[in-house]
Amino acid sequence: MSIEWNLVADIGGTNARFSAIPVGELESRYEFHHSVQEHPEFADLLKDLVVEIAEATGWDNPPASACFAVACPADVEEIAFTNSHWHFTKAELKKLLGCQNLHVINDFEAVAHGITELTSNDVVQVGGGEPVADKPIGIIGAGTGLGVAGLVPLDNGYKVIDSEGGHADYPPTTDRMAAVVGVLREEYGRVSLERLLSGKGIFNIYRSLCTINNIERAYETPAEVAAAAEQGNDELALQALNMFCSGMGSASGNLALSYGAKGGIYIAGGVVPKFIDFFINSDFRHKFEEKGRFVSYLKPIPIYIVVRENLGLLGAAKKLKQLNFLVDLCIACKMLRTATFHMADLGIVCTLFSGKEDLSYC
Repeated sequence: MSIEWNLVADIGGTNARFSAIPVGELESRYEFHHSVQEHPEFADLLKDLVVEIAEATGWDNPPASACFAVACPADVEEIAFTNSHWHFTKAELKKLLGCQNLHVINDFEAVAHGITELTSNDVVQVGGGEPVADKPIGIIGAGTGLGVAGLVPLDNGYKVIDSEGGHADYPPTTDRMAAVVGVLREEYGRVSLERLLSGKGIFNIYRSLCTINNIERAYETPAEVAAAAEQGNDELALQALNMFCSGMGSASGNLALSYGAKGGIYIAGGVVPKFIDFFINSDFRHKFEEKGRFVSYLKPIPIYIVVRENLGLLGAAKKLKQLNFLVDLCIACKMLRTATFHMADLGIVCTLFSGKEDLSYC
């Protein structure tokens, strides 16, 4: 059976999630999840995935278009993941999939697009008041790494500002944090936000505290550290998780100040929801607001923890739907031979003169 369908993907350092979606839709019941570590070569996974999708859906044709959200810079031909061994070129990927159109975007750009589709049931608010309409939104999320992005309002929509903000320097705000950063600096040379504010970061904090206190480690994974902290039966684990939460608060406050994010701050990623009650009751909100003369500026800003699963897939599907709409629009414009369209809602200007089109948005 053949139908027109698209493939979207959200690929991080730990998990690779895919969804086969009928054209025109944003979601589908056909989702496929794989562990990065279980597949040494990305190309081999893709070959298996094509078969897996055909068996699950009964669709025997390749996808019309694909949008892959990746946890690394996406504006280059060769994609090399920051926190995994996978790599591929866009040309190879397009050939493997057999699709007409391929788009590769940063994973947190996809998350930002997904934010615009959330409902009140998809988030838990942590302090602040109501969001201010038509003001920027900041997005930060801890997973295998740390993602940072923004949403800037336009006249008829929004523009996503993707970034590599998770790799900015980590600024310790206490002597204890500075000591942890000192231990990690001896190992890494430079200490970014991601070294502490991520799944791996929780463990980095814990093992650094063990080094500082000359105590043998009792736990070997971030999940074990978090579980011990929640149970309250290990002082260093408790310190480590509290330091993670405080660091997230400080980083989120910096993001709100940098973007003027009176539209709210969204905490995405898979780490925080795993211990959401601990996070809400930690110093997170206090550290968010603790910005000297700008406490009153930050105090009204709402913070939302995203509890919806597969937000990256939703965002990749929305991005793809926007791009395919523009492709169709440009084809229609070309038929008219001369036209100018201002796509303010997407932050794009598509101009056609005498059949010459600017498709730089691809």
